[in-house]
Amino acid sequence: MIRRGGAQLNIADGIREFAVATPGATAVVDGDRALTYAALDERARRLGNHLLGAGLSAGSRVAVVLGNRLEYPEVAAGIARVGMVMVPVNPRLTAPEVEYIVGHSEAQALVVDEALSAIAADASAGKHVLSIDGTSLGPSYEDALGDASANDAGIETEETDPFCVAYTSGTTGKPKGVVISHRSRSLTFYCTALEWGLGPGRPTIAVAPMYHGAGFAFGYGALHTGGELWMLRSFDPEAFLHMAAGSRAQSVFLVPTHAQMIRAHAEQPPRLPDLRTLYFNAAPMPHPLKLWVSEAFPGVGLHELYGSTEAGIVSNCRPADVLRKPGSVGPPWYMTEIRVVDPDGNLLSAPCTGELYSRSPFLMNGYLHDPDATEACTTPDGFLTSGDVVNLDEDGYIYIVDRTKDMIITGGVNVYPREVEDVLFRHPHVRDCAVVGLPSETWGEEVTAFVVAPDADPADLDRHCRGTLAGFKVPRRYEMVDALPRNAAGKILKRELRERQSERTETPRTE
Repeated sequence: MIRRGGAQLNIADGIREFAVATPGATAVVDGDRALTYAALDERARRLGNHLLGAGLSAGSRVAVVLGNRLEYPEVAAGIARVGMVMVPVNPRLTAPEVEYIVGHSEAQALVVDEALSAIAADASAGKHVLSIDGTSLGPSYEDALGDASANDAGIETEETDPFCVAYTSGTTGKPKGVVISHRSRSLTFYCTALEWGLGPGRPTIAVAPMYHGAGFAFGYGALHTGGELWMLRSFDPEAFLHMAAGSRAQSVFLVPTHAQMIRAHAEQPPRLPDLRTLYFNAAPMPHPLKLWVSEAFPGVGLHELYGSTEAGIVSNCRPADVLRKPGSVGPPWYMTEIRVVDPDGNLLSAPCTGELYSRSPFLMNGYLHDPDATEACTTPDGFLTSGDVVNLDEDGYIYIVDRTKDMIITGGVNVYPREVEDVLFRHPHVRDCAVVGLPSETWGEEVTAFVVAPDADPADLDRHCRGTLAGFKVPRRYEMVDALPRNAAGKILKRELRERQSERTETPRTE
């Protein structure tokens, strides 16, 4: 077997390497706490050795119930250094949801923030638990590190071995465990550094939650490539702008919801002279919002990338294409092949519309304990689909039409919610919106819009839509809401909208 650190990739190796190259350089900053690369690497080694001493071995799974805080990177690196597998858990979940993930993943140990002990208590029964900032569920994390050896355990891994099992948001049923390899994420880190300006001495901020795939990839990626990571524990526009200025952050990953909140908060364009790159992912970015970001942050390169937990990054729309290719998520990313197929699986040639498949070294290993689901979304020659319908133009640029499962069939014709949402976002008073199909005895499904627009009314929105959309695409119902339900990645929970039984504000329709 080849030793990791040689030909084999392991997500812990970047921190290990920079602990040698730049041991005194700042790695992580969390409030008034900070770690150098040497200290971060030592603490990771100690955690790994503690877990081995507790009876776990290479391949064992360790659930991590933490928000963005200083310990997150060392926990990830410590688990990886000894060949174990991290199971990141969303702290916003309920106790039964956490218990399901811990049980399904067969995790043998948990690392838990004391503040989150209530949701982890049931899941921790019979497990080895380390508690950060407390001891209600298990021994003190700091005491465990202090008692453990700082030597390298010398565990060998293969780069195709899993480094984590990331659970999907479960918007369509029980969450699936996505098995992600060291190779997938290590290559993502290096490509991220090339594309978005991460690297030695370059500050960035962990804004998106690190328990989410994208948040981890772009936060931890800074450490894998020698950068400086500042922890933002929860998003607040003013706190973010203050941290971005104070840290002199050069590149930052955000989700579109963050940009919407900054736009609503900022009376004047933010002044961040050190910022060079903003990149967005995790949810569709309305073109008007993208234009606002370009204007509010002049001279900052704006990227919009598309991908999924299962596929990794698939495409990237670079700054030069923001105006040239409005609405596009760009061409395929590094080392990525794509194909677009019709409903019968036949390959289509550009320009075309169909379901998108991709093949790259970033793809998942499969779904944990679910070979049928893995087979359903992959092809024999190694392509994977996340179920998105796209337009592919003659230059090979991708435009997301919608999720296949979100398509609305009303009166026998297809309506893609994304198209309707894009029109609604052009209304000057619309801050946020989501379009879904609700059951209708007459039409099968009725196009229904949930809209955040305090200064508009349904009749105004209806007139706006009718000026652009065909009659069958115009929403039959508008529900004015204060906010839309979103998961940690910023994705709208459309299932929750469909299930709402609240009264809706309706606009009379005439044909």
